[in-house]
Amino acid sequence: MRTALALLALLALAAVLAPWIAPQNPYDLAQLQLVDSRLPPLARSAAGAIRWLGTDDQGRDMLSAILYGLRTSLAVGLASTALGFAIGVSLGLAAAWFGGWVDALVMRFADLQLSFPSILIALVLLAVFGQGLDKIILALVAVQWAYYARAAHASALVERRKEYIDAAIALALPDARILFRHLLPNCLPPLLVLAAVQVASAITLEATLSFLGLGLPITEPSLGLLIANGFNYLLSGRYWISFFPGIALLLAVAAINLVADRLHEALDPRGRGR
Repeated sequence: MRTALALLALLALAAVLAPWIAPQNPYDLAQLQLVDSRLPPLARSAAGAIRWLGTDDQGRDMLSAILYGLRTSLAVGLASTALGFAIGVSLGLAAAWFGGWVDALVMRFADLQLSFPSILIALVLLAVFGQGLDKIILALVAVQWAYYARAAHASALVERRKEYIDAAIALALPDARILFRHLLPNCLPPLLVLAAVQVASAITLEATLSFLGLGLPITEPSLGLLIANGFNYLLSGRYWISFFPGIALLLAVAAINLVADRLHEALDPRGRGR
């Protein structure tokens, strides 16, 4: 747990501080030199600077590009997860509380969406709305909300049968207060674990869509775009253009999943004795 948290904190800190610690702004055309194109790791640029992880076909420092790409990938994962969590949990709680046609409508729509692969839904939405940071976040929200709605609905159905909910109803508390002050806090443990897993899933899906050319535009930093950018050079021996961004993506997703797994054990009363 400590190792995963330390790795995740290090990656997050590096992403936040990217504009200050990166050797180069890889998306500032004034700082790029084509003479530095495809330099191997530890080579020196024309200006004499060491390129620790090499450069890509446009002369961008790979270490700098990874730091900026990691920043974008984490931002997309966190933003889409937060919005999807808010929308999905609200709909799931409302469906469980009010029941009837509200329950049927929300849950059937969630079931319909969950019957399709997530990447297919995201591809269709991005094909309609186009590329862009805001558009890919909205596409990921549209993919994720159903998971939260289903989990919140299941937890709320269990909790609403308990005595503290009966007491809140007897006191004639407003529905919104019962939902978000009493019901939601007791449904949070499984939802927090799901949210942690979905951050990693959103980062992976964004990288996949960007690799396919349907995610972020080429002017935006992204680990998926960096991997796609070096794919054509793998057979020529210039492995570093795709290899190092792939390692960064792997470390980020693995660290988040490990933290989610330990969070599940910490929040599960049955697992505290292990």
